[in-house]
Amino acid sequence: MKQEDIVKTNLMGLVFIGVASLGLTGCVLNVGDSESGWDNQASWEKSQTKNRANLARLSLGMSRDQVQVLMGQADFNEAYIQEDKKVHVLFYRTQHMNGDGKTTKDECTPVVISNGALVGWGEKAYGNI
Repeated sequence: MKQEDIVKTNLMGLVFIGVASLGLTGCVLNVGDSESGWDNQASWEKSQTKNRANLARLSLGMSRDQVQVLMGQADFNEAYIQEDKKVHVLFYRTQHMNGDGKTTKDECTPVVISNGALVGWGEKAYGNI
């Protein structure tokens, strides 16, 4: 192969790599960190308002699936077995406490599910398990 052909082949390869790499660039969307961080005040306020409204729509005896469809993904959760009962506690952010950008359990309302059925929500329900 001639030197000229080798240069053309290498040049074509570099052009191909350059064009292909342009297709790999793109936008990055930051949707918050994995520790319930919030990008701005409006997003956590909106979440709290939605969670408080949805808590008012809960009914005792609802299944865990019904609760999760209504409430969405919990900010925190706990699960354990107590005296042959399967207990799940889902925590939803409902009140702002600290301006640190992180959600903590004291900013959440606990939703208590026992043996697959909603048995209560709030601090009293959480304290009774």
